[in-house]
Amino acid sequence: MVKRHKYQYGEDPSQWGELFLPDAPGTRGVVVVIHGGYWRSQYGAELGEPLARDLAMHGMAAWNLEYRRAGNGGGWPHTFEDVLAGIDKLRDVAGTHGLSLHKVVALGHSAGGHLAVWAAGRERLGQLGAPDADRQLQRKNDDGAVHLTGVVSQAGLLNLADAEKLNLSNGAVSNLLGGSSAKYPKRHKYVDPMSAVPLRVPVYAVHGSEDDTVPASQSDAYARAAKAVGGPVQLLMVPGDHFCLIDPKAPAYRKCRDLVQELLG
Repeated sequence: MVKRHKYQYGEDPSQWGELFLPDAPGTRGVVVVIHGGYWRSQYGAELGEPLARDLAMHGMAAWNLEYRRAGNGGGWPHTFEDVLAGIDKLRDVAGTHGLSLHKVVALGHSAGGHLAVWAAGRERLGQLGAPDADRQLQRKNDDGAVHLTGVVSQAGLLNLADAEKLNLSNGAVSNLLGGSSAKYPKRHKYVDPMSAVPLRVPVYAVHGSEDDTVPASQSDAYARAAKAVGGPVQLLMVPGDHFCLIDPKAPAYRKCRDLVQELLG
C-alpha cells in the first residue's frame, strides 16, 4: 500500500510536493519527480502522480514536485527558485519520515527533464552569472541545499538555444524567460543545460523514437556535448512517442524506472 504526504515549501498554492512512500522501501534515497508541460500553468503535478505512485509501488520513495509555471506566477526566475526550494524541502521531509538523502535522483519529463538536469548543475550557477537573478538562484552550496546525485531525463528540453530557434510549442522558451535570447541572453544561457556541461553526476537522456513533441535532437545534442567534455551521460532511444515515457504500462517508462533504480542502487 502506498502512503501519501503533502507538504508546502512556500506560501503560493503551487509551491508544494507530495511524498509517496511504500510500506517497506526497497531502495535508499528519494526520487524527485518533475513534470513537464512546456513550463506552462495548464499542466501540473497530476502528470507526475502516476509515476510517483508507481515508483513507490516498486519500493522507492518519490517526491512529486509542483512549482509555479508561466501563467500562474512562474517563469523567470520563480520557476527556477521553486525547483531548487522544492528539492531542498526534502531535508525536512526526509527527517520526518526517516529517509536517507545520500542519494537523490530526479526523474523529469519534457520541461521537467530540463528542470531536472538544470537543477543537477546548481553548483555551477555562480560561475554562469546572471545579474538579474535573485539570491535563491545564486546560492550554490549552503547548508540547506539538497544536491541531486543523478538524473533520468525523459524527452527533456536540454538544448534551449535550439528549442528557441525551432520555436517549440509556439515560443515556450521565450515565454518561460520573459523574452527572447536576443533580449535576455544571460538568462537564456543561465538556464540552458548546455551551459553547464559536464555535470559531475550521471545523466540518462531517454527519448522516444517517435516523439513529435520534443525533437530527439534535444537529447542527442546534450549527450554529445556532455560526452565531448567527459560528462557521465548516456543517450537512450526507446520505442514510442512523447507520452509513452510517462505511461506506467509502457516499456519505455519501465526502462526509465529501471534506470532510476540503478542510480539509487
